[in-house]
Amino acid sequence: MKRVFSTTVLVLALAGCGEAVAPEPGSTATAAAFNDADVRFASQMIPHHQQAVQMASMAGYQATTPEVKRLAVAIKAAQDPEIKVMSGWLTTWGKPVPSPEHGGHGAAEEAPGMMGEEEMSELGKAKGAAFDQAWMQLMIRHHQGAVTMATAEQKSGKDPAAIALAKKIQAAQTAEITTMQNLLKNS
Repeated sequence: MKRVFSTTVLVLALAGCGEAVAPEPGSTATAAAFNDADVRFASQMIPHHQQAVQMASMAGYQATTPEVKRLAVAIKAAQDPEIKVMSGWLTTWGKPVPSPEHGGHGAAEEAPGMMGEEEMSELGKAKGAAFDQAWMQLMIRHHQGAVTMATAEQKSGKDPAAIALAKKIQAAQTAEITTMQNLLKNS
């Protein structure tokens, strides 16, 4: 069983460590190529990703298992560049870029799966195996929210680059959810 999880985590890490999704030549975000769904996707996904990066950073120094630490590294490596890409789109579209000042806590009621300040504080206080379990449970919920937003973008978005990123997010985070569920079952 351990070998299956190690392989899953390795595949996940490799998939999550790809380069940021940049628009293909000729499909650069432009003022004419987006709609409200694209703006909503980027505006909600930026703080959502910022919070996931914050949670991944916490796992970097609090997690006790190598699997959780590797997963956190993969999440941060994938989502940091995506934040930059989406911020660029919003700037190009003349829309405000969400501020990272509170790690996304203020958007908890707007974006599905976001943790509130109390949940983040409790996670920060957890130690040892309790941290690892709480982190995975919260990250599963967080990722499920991202998958919901990515699915909505694919259905309603107009910008090809935003839709492509939504597909990438849905695939990567669905795989990470499966990995974390399996790790939880065997912990």
